[in-house]
Amino acid sequence: MKRMSLPNGRSLSQIACGVWRLSEADDTSVSANLARIDACLAQGISTFDHADIYGDYRCEALFGQAIKARPSLRDQIEIVTKTDIMLLSAQWPQTRVKHYDTTPAHVRASVERSLERIGVDVIDLLLIHRPDPLCDAQALGSCLDGLIDAGKVRAVGVSNYQPWDVDLLQSRMRHRLQTNQIELSLVHVEPLTNAQMAHAQTHRMPVMAWSPLGGGRLFAQGGAGRLLERLEQLGRACEADASAVAVAWLLHHPAGVIPVMGSNRLERIKAFAQSLQVPMGRQTWFELYELALGREVP
Repeated sequence: MKRMSLPNGRSLSQIACGVWRLSEADDTSVSANLARIDACLAQGISTFDHADIYGDYRCEALFGQAIKARPSLRDQIEIVTKTDIMLLSAQWPQTRVKHYDTTPAHVRASVERSLERIGVDVIDLLLIHRPDPLCDAQALGSCLDGLIDAGKVRAVGVSNYQPWDVDLLQSRMRHRLQTNQIELSLVHVEPLTNAQMAHAQTHRMPVMAWSPLGGGRLFAQGGAGRLLERLEQLGRACEADASAVAVAWLLHHPAGVIPVMGSNRLERIKAFAQSLQVPMGRQTWFELYELALGREVP
C-alpha cells in the first residue's frame, strides 16, 4: 500500500482504520482486537484513528490493551488521536453541557490521558477535533508547539476545520499543521467546492476523510438510487463491491485523501484495501460525481 507523505516528512498509510466503534464490537477481547490490527497490517494499513471521546472515552483503552499485550506493534503502527470535545458522560460528572475545550490545560491533560490509555510514549498525530468558538489561537498554538517540542506528539493537525480556521491556528504556530480530517464521501461532496480541498492542495496537506461511505447513507434503501446502482455495476466489472468503488473515487483526488474506514467485522476489515484495485478514470469519476450531485456539472 502506498504511503501518504505529511508536510513534516513523516507518512501515514493510504487508508486508515478508524476505531470509533470498537467499544460496540461483539467481542472486545485482546485477542479479537489483535486480530483486527493484524488484518489491517496484512494489507499495509498501519494508521489507526482514535479520539479521546470515542466509545464514551473507552475505545483508546480497549485498543491499548492489545498494544500492551504485544508491545512490538508500536513500531508497526501510527497512532492518530483527537481532543477538545467534552461529552456529557459519567466519566466527566462535572460536565453539564457538551462543549469544546482548547485551553492548554485541557489539551495537555488530554494528551497525557491518551498516552496512558493507549500505552504509548508518543502520539504520532494529534488533531483538534472541532473548531472551538472560544479558542485562544495564540494559547493553543503555543501549547501544540510545546507538545511537539516535548516529544509528547510527533505532529499536529485539525479536524472539521474550515480554511480560515486552519490559517488562524497555523499563524500562531512554529510547527506545520499536517492534515485536516473532514467529512468527505459521495454523499457529502461539499468539500470539493467549499474551499476545503483547494486549501489542502494549496498547503500540500493530505486530507483525512471521515465517514467515507456516508455513515451507511450510501447503502440505505432508497438513499442513493442511481448512484448505488452504478457503484454496484462498476464493482461487478472489477470483482469488487460498491463500497470499494466509492472509496476508489476518493483516492482519485489529487489532494491526497486518506479514507478512515471503520468496522468491527473481521471480514469487512480484510476488504478495506480492495479499493486500491478499482480503476478510476476521469470520466468515471465525473459520472459518479454527477450522480452524487443529482445533476450535470455546469
